[in-house]
Amino acid sequence: MSMKASIIRTAIRLTPTSLIVWAGNFVMKGIGKMMAFHFDLDQRKVYVCTLLQGEQEPIEVWLEDFAILRDGDQYCVILKQARSNKIWLTNLLAKVTGRAWKIPVVPQLKPHMGLVTELLGEKKS
Repeated sequence: MSMKASIIRTAIRLTPTSLIVWAGNFVMKGIGKMMAFHFDLDQRKVYVCTLLQGEQEPIEVWLEDFAILRDGDQYCVILKQARSNKIWLTNLLAKVTGRAWKIPVVPQLKPHMGLVTELLGEKKS
């Protein structure tokens, strides 16, 4: 792993969850409120709990075993497992899991995709 990737990985680990929730709530202002968040870069797991405006129950989402892969000149994202406490959202997530989805080429991000792939490549078993 490169030095740059190691520094970014450490920064991700050290970022307080409260800061992520605060930033998420800033972005979601008027839409809902992020109640909980957990991101485990090593295990490739994300948990998000959000209460949308006008709803009584929060929406919880668990994403597991995701990666960004290189396929020749293109990059793909794959999500192997996803579920929610809402049946409709679990069914929707089932439509996108288990398949590699090509990431559109964004010229501004192209120079950084190798680093992103290094950070989010397939987890080592």
